[in-house]
Amino acid sequence: MGGFFGVAKHDECINELFYGVDYNSHMGTKRAGIATCSDGVFTRSIHNIENAYFRSKFEGDLKDFSGLVGIGVISDTDAQPIIVNCHLGKFAIVTVGRINNIVQLEKELLAKGHHFCEHSYDIINPTEMIAALISEGTDYVSGIENVYRRVKGSCSMLLLTEDSIIAARDRYGRTPVIIGEKDGAHAVTSETCAFPNLGYNVCYNLGPAEIVEIKADSFTQLKKPEEPMQICAFLWTYYGYPVCEYEGKNVDQMRYDSGLAMGHKDDTEVDFVSAVPDSGIGMALGYSQGKGVPYQRGIVKYTPTWPRSFTPSTQERRELVAKMKLIANKALLKDKRVIFCDDSIVRGTQLRDNVKDLFDCGAKEVHIRISCPPLIYPCKYLNFTASKSDMELITRRVIKDLEGDPDKDLDQYATTDSPKYNAMVEAIRKQLGLTSLKFNSIETIIKAIGLPKCKVCTHCFDGSSFD
Repeated sequence: MGGFFGVAKHDECINELFYGVDYNSHMGTKRAGIATCSDGVFTRSIHNIENAYFRSKFEGDLKDFSGLVGIGVISDTDAQPIIVNCHLGKFAIVTVGRINNIVQLEKELLAKGHHFCEHSYDIINPTEMIAALISEGTDYVSGIENVYRRVKGSCSMLLLTEDSIIAARDRYGRTPVIIGEKDGAHAVTSETCAFPNLGYNVCYNLGPAEIVEIKADSFTQLKKPEEPMQICAFLWTYYGYPVCEYEGKNVDQMRYDSGLAMGHKDDTEVDFVSAVPDSGIGMALGYSQGKGVPYQRGIVKYTPTWPRSFTPSTQERRELVAKMKLIANKALLKDKRVIFCDDSIVRGTQLRDNVKDLFDCGAKEVHIRISCPPLIYPCKYLNFTASKSDMELITRRVIKDLEGDPDKDLDQYATTDSPKYNAMVEAIRKQLGLTSLKFNSIETIIKAIGLPKCKVCTHCFDGSSFD
């Protein structure tokens, strides 16, 4: 995943750009970059942020930047922005998405005489690929439309020209792009939590495949939005920061509503409800209200410095991170029956260790409630699970144990309360050592999001595709 931010002002933009990009830090943990343009001169800085905060890596660079327009990105993938000089002009570009056919596109463009400078692990830089596809157009709009036609996966982007920002949302709107405004400035971001403290108010949500040019005083539509939308459901369930809004739907309200609905239906007798922080908090508050039992903090996150438990590249490091970042509150847990609300189960790494700690602290019963359905299919559009194979998902390993084939009857395993679904959930419960385990249904999360099912991507839950 990743998040980006851009700003166009009547005065120097670097301070707002710095803080605006920083407010996207929850969307990525590996690389970050910013670029500005002043009098036709582009300045860029890129840093690895795997072991440091964005602010600490970039604060020392700020003196080198000047200009009224700038863009930046936090990314889990490639080093960006890329600065390009082609027949369209000179521009910097940042992207969020995934290119599934990047190897095929590389061969096609190399055959046409293109060249690529940025490589990592023998794969070309995806943002450089997007820039190359744009350069095939007769103008920026036709170049971006070329991206929409040829990329299999997804791509939203910001282009920085000498005096403006061109924002383009993914063809199916899988990631959001939102414009904010205030006197003398406009900003654009994928995460609206970047706006309030910088004084911006949301004024426009780009639609799928829409292209807009942004300047300090205004923004101009360059291409109208298209109708089909498949915005990622996991943005609300996990990735989104609580104050963010996508399509006008608030993240924390969605989590609360999904927990409320689940709590209303749960007849399990417990002493209190707790969250697995941080993304389980909104759900747990709603669950507590719906079930009518107290909310207490049975687990506390020590600091925000630990990366996501499924982001590290090795299993050993994932297990270490999962264990170290959360602390069980022994005084509250002793001899108690507790429901813990969490956003999802991907590999099961975090829950397996946490559950043992909870019982070791004296918990009498540990019940887990998950805000989304079981993840049956790896994400093929946004890379949110970072899975290298289907078998990294706990669901697929369990299905293999039950069927001898991890790909057998997946539609039945994805159907809430079907016999095979129930068998899978029970097997996961036993494997994790839980007293009970329940997942929310697709119907519940769609209702909590508040958009029609046809506009929300639920591929990871049910295998549905829209490409």
